[in-house]
Amino acid sequence: MLEFWLFVLATAGIYTIFSLGLLVQFGIAGLPNFGNGAFMAISAYAMAISVVNGLPMWAAAPVGIGAAVLFGLLLAIPTVRLRSDYLAVATIAAGEIVRYLALNLQELTGGAAGTVNLLGPGIAADYNSSWLRFQSGVRGLISNLVGQRVPSDVAFIAILWPVALLLLAAVWYMVRSPWGRTLRAIREDETAVAALGKDVFAYKLQAFSVGAALAGVAGLFFAWQVSSFSPDDFRPTLTFYAFVIVILGGKTNVWAVPVGAVLFAGIFAGTRFLDFWPLSVFASGDRAYLRLVLVGLGLIVLVIWRPQGIFGNRREDALET
Repeated sequence: MLEFWLFVLATAGIYTIFSLGLLVQFGIAGLPNFGNGAFMAISAYAMAISVVNGLPMWAAAPVGIGAAVLFGLLLAIPTVRLRSDYLAVATIAAGEIVRYLALNLQELTGGAAGTVNLLGPGIAADYNSSWLRFQSGVRGLISNLVGQRVPSDVAFIAILWPVALLLLAAVWYMVRSPWGRTLRAIREDETAVAALGKDVFAYKLQAFSVGAALAGVAGLFFAWQVSSFSPDDFRPTLTFYAFVIVILGGKTNVWAVPVGAVLFAGIFAGTRFLDFWPLSVFASGDRAYLRLVLVGLGLIVLVIWRPQGIFGNRREDALET
């Protein structure tokens, strides 16, 4: 049972950082980015490729985040002027382009085999050794403090969640600043904001970049957690899950993101173990797919009965519409 909850906390921490970027883009700035998983993928791949090619991990991590931000800017420049529905379609397409490039550029990304194939067929690539040594050191410190050996997931969570909380605090401060208030105004009526002399395009680029950077950080932690990943790990459903988390907690409430992430991770991971009737008539493998149905039904119920989310502000949502 402990291993399950450690997995839930680790997954929730990664999704907290990932969804926080979407909250800035969608909840605060009103930019429906359905390709946010592409930033996560680019950061993870850029870091792994850099390490395999000789760059130290602590230098490769900023490279990964920088690559995500650069792609975010390249994507935002031609798209953020689009109307929201067209922007959504364009970002979905961009996310799929990134995934299929990772799938087909085998010499660079390892192709369908993933990062284990970064050095080519027959040579198992390893980008995670430095991280595992660092994590092992943290694990030793925690073990000494509590007087017994702790699982490695405890060390991962002890690194991940302070970073997530620090980023939550930073974003909370940003969205309460004049910059954040300007983004909210743009979301509600960008014509009025432009009439006041604000550069709406520049503000949208900034929101997109912040979201890309946060997705990049999430991509790093995802890569460090799994040790090996492939293009299939960055399907469009990844961004859909982030939308579920943001809507679940309240799409303008920064501190609701970790609550939504923990609830989502618990439901998503826990539903595979449900064995009561009528779920017991399904095989265990089939029950794992039912979690998608349950998450979807839960979201539908939430949208009907509490569209502003668990901790959302109905008055602010009313202003948006």
